[in-house]
Amino acid sequence: MKMLINAPETVVADALAGLAAAHPGLRVDAERRIVLRAEPGRAGKPALVSGGGSGHEPLHAGFVGFGMLDAACPGEVFTSPVPDQMLAAAQAVDTGGGVLFLVKNYTGDVLNFQLAADLLEDEGITARTVLIDDDVAVEDSLYTAGRRGTGATLFAEKHAGAAAERGASLDEAAAVAELTNAACRSFGIALGPGTTPSAGRPGFELGDGEIELGVGIHGEPGRRRAAYAPANELAEIAVEAVCADLDFSGDAMVLLNGMGASPLLELYIVYAEVVRALERRGVRVVRNLVGDYITSLNMPGFSVTVCRAEPELMDLWDAPVQTPALRWGR
Repeated sequence: MKMLINAPETVVADALAGLAAAHPGLRVDAERRIVLRAEPGRAGKPALVSGGGSGHEPLHAGFVGFGMLDAACPGEVFTSPVPDQMLAAAQAVDTGGGVLFLVKNYTGDVLNFQLAADLLEDEGITARTVLIDDDVAVEDSLYTAGRRGTGATLFAEKHAGAAAERGASLDEAAAVAELTNAACRSFGIALGPGTTPSAGRPGFELGDGEIELGVGIHGEPGRRRAAYAPANELAEIAVEAVCADLDFSGDAMVLLNGMGASPLLELYIVYAEVVRALERRGVRVVRNLVGDYITSLNMPGFSVTVCRAEPELMDLWDAPVQTPALRWGR
């Protein structure tokens, strides 16, 4: 498998060097492996910190900036960052308003962020944690107890980030993230596996003509293997899984996310089918994102995240944001 890397053991460090070069507005601390906003938040603003294994770019470092995260902690590929990273990031961005950890529900992330929160509390810094668990595909997986955290992470970071910029307290920003998580559901489909740099080979196997329904962002198994089908059928499967879990009738926001190796040409085809499938269920899409936002290295496939367009959440979604991966307003 050909990859654009120098060596498997330096992938994350080399990528952080590239991130720093491409986005001089970020502060990239290569030694401690944390990514920070160039300009600290206002005094007393709750600081939003997230992180996870590398290989899901632009999540999370690509969402550091005004209106979203104050800091991100990238771990090794598909491996949780360590508590020392999380603690250093939180200390660097705390301005007296406390720290909000937004954590995808993967066992390593949950345990390490909890330890970091405990260490912060020992220093007198108030910490809150919101767990993201929006993936409807499976309960309990190779990496989790309970549902996995996926596309709702982006919505939670955007909504809570906007609330914090507007003057919300730590508890209020956490409540926004919790409301967002409760309003979102996601489902992913893989046409093939991704390849980790350290292994140099696919992370799992699919037979000719096979796909994985409900795949996780690390390549975890989903609900079942199935025969490959056209885009309209795959969109219907994903939308049905999401809408069967939560009533989305009315207005909704949709993230049609590429897993890393599916071109926009294909993602737009799927998005059109997702909109049609939602309309058949009485759901009107009022905001959308289409593209690679939460990837799984070079996995071909997509995920759908639907978020209820509650008035409060819509207002926060439309608020200005300036990050490497999301930019509007301001």
